[in-house]
Amino acid sequence: MGVHLHLVALKAKQILKLQSLVTRNQLSSVPKGHLAVYVGETEKKRFVVPVSYLNHPSFQDLLSSVGEEFGFSHPMGGLTIPCKESAFLSLTSHLSNC
Repeated sequence: MGVHLHLVALKAKQILKLQSLVTRNQLSSVPKGHLAVYVGETEKKRFVVPVSYLNHPSFQDLLSSVGEEFGFSHPMGGLTIPCKESAFLSLTSHLSNC
């Protein structure tokens, strides 16, 4: 009985290590200090933006309005912003010039 539990625990550790490795590989496409966001009203497009944008009042306003209108359930597994891509690009262009 004790040997069986030990083998189950060992197998669980191996699975967790593998999942961690897969997650790290998926996240490696996002540079340190950035985050991935999915933008679009119907078809979502992935953008990588600096984390510093989260501190900017304009970006916070966008996130707040999105949260109020659509909630915080993100089926893409990341931050989803269901707004027009052109509006998002305009905002991020403005933020990058600040």
